[in-house]
Amino acid sequence: MLERQQNQSELSRRTVVAAGAVTALAATALGSATSAQAATKASGGLKVGVGKAAFTPAASLLPLDNFTAVHDDLNVRVLLVESGSRSIALAVLDLTSISAEAIALMRDAVTAATGIAAANIMVTVTHCFSAPHVQASSSSAGAAAYVQNIAGATKAAVADAVKNLQDAEVGYGSGRVDVNVNRNVLTTDGYWLGVNEQLPSDKGVYVARFNDLDGNPIAVLANYNVQSCVMQDSVMADGTLPITADLAGAAMTHVEAQYPGAVGFWLVGACGDQFPAYRSKRYTIDKDKGWTYGVDLHDAGFALLTAQGERLGNEIVRVAQGIGKYESGKQVVVRLVTDDITTTQVTGPQAGAPTKTVTFTPTGTAQVPLWVFQVGKGVFAGVEPELSTTTATSIRENSSFSSTFVMSMFEGGAKNMPDKWNFDHVTYAAVDGFYIEGTAEKAASRIGRIIKSLN
Repeated sequence: MLERQQNQSELSRRTVVAAGAVTALAATALGSATSAQAATKASGGLKVGVGKAAFTPAASLLPLDNFTAVHDDLNVRVLLVESGSRSIALAVLDLTSISAEAIALMRDAVTAATGIAAANIMVTVTHCFSAPHVQASSSSAGAAAYVQNIAGATKAAVADAVKNLQDAEVGYGSGRVDVNVNRNVLTTDGYWLGVNEQLPSDKGVYVARFNDLDGNPIAVLANYNVQSCVMQDSVMADGTLPITADLAGAAMTHVEAQYPGAVGFWLVGACGDQFPAYRSKRYTIDKDKGWTYGVDLHDAGFALLTAQGERLGNEIVRVAQGIGKYESGKQVVVRLVTDDITTTQVTGPQAGAPTKTVTFTPTGTAQVPLWVFQVGKGVFAGVEPELSTTTATSIRENSSFSSTFVMSMFEGGAKNMPDKWNFDHVTYAAVDGFYIEGTAEKAASRIGRIIKSLN
């Protein structure tokens, strides 16, 4: 019975992501037109500003979404990039997903402080599973206060970003760190969640560093394929379920400690089939391929979080320190291209247990938004849904840019967009998916064409 309740708890959290995706998609209404914005004004070079503020719910708001304590803060981080006549903003939040309502309030705050149009404001999340979901303000007083926390923190972060906006240079690098692992494991009943060292994981960590013109770091952006779920569902010895920014937060805290005054940005990559190697509450597979979920390290799990966050952070800093080539001034091209693809939306059974067969029911057409953001010789490609590793790898390998970041969970996030392998093997990502088979490949192809057009 306990195992069933635990599985249902995870499913309920995933269901919110799906609902948020539908709402955010409707609110965004990007359509099928492509909008390319380029920095063309001759009088200005690259400028960058950053800000960071906490939106952690106060103790008086707890319990919230079953969370009853706070271990560490949840933050919103804002990056402003300006070149010539073009200004673009990126906001990253320590959340699993975020509602269209909260995104609208965030965009209002950024626009009021900067004049940047809503279409030039990108919002994404770290896909942290140890943070309360953002519900509609109308659902409860606690939910309304939480939304206002996010809006207020965004206002504070963007004010700091405007205040320290300055001439900047940008450089790129990459490294490798073994923190993620493929989560698709074969059981007697079909593929399920666990740890599988034999299936693909891209261990690459991709880093962008923005400096002032004296070489001092302003921002460090890191792109890596993993869910921030080390502490997901892990209950402490005293019975509390703590809020934490989890793996992404731990890694960025380490980076920021090495570069005082700079802000670290976690850009989650292909998180649809990647777990941290070590989780506090984990799935186990026995010799007969039976599975269980519920082995919990409780408070000791935070040692796993600290160690893996530091390991990631160390590699990010090592790469950032090794970047030798930077671009600055008018030579740095800044563009944001938004586009979408049309696909078929489907529903299937809830992913509550492994299965060998699945039937999907088409429910209509859907537009899948795409974002491609260029800063000099680096390009950042983002989508709403959780991507699979092979999809992200395909985008990166086919990119004409030497530094290519591939990100999931834009615009509030959406459920999985699995590749063919996941559909063929009826994995969690496939059953938990939101789109018809072939959508991931179609999105990767379109992103590839957009990237090619930027050269």
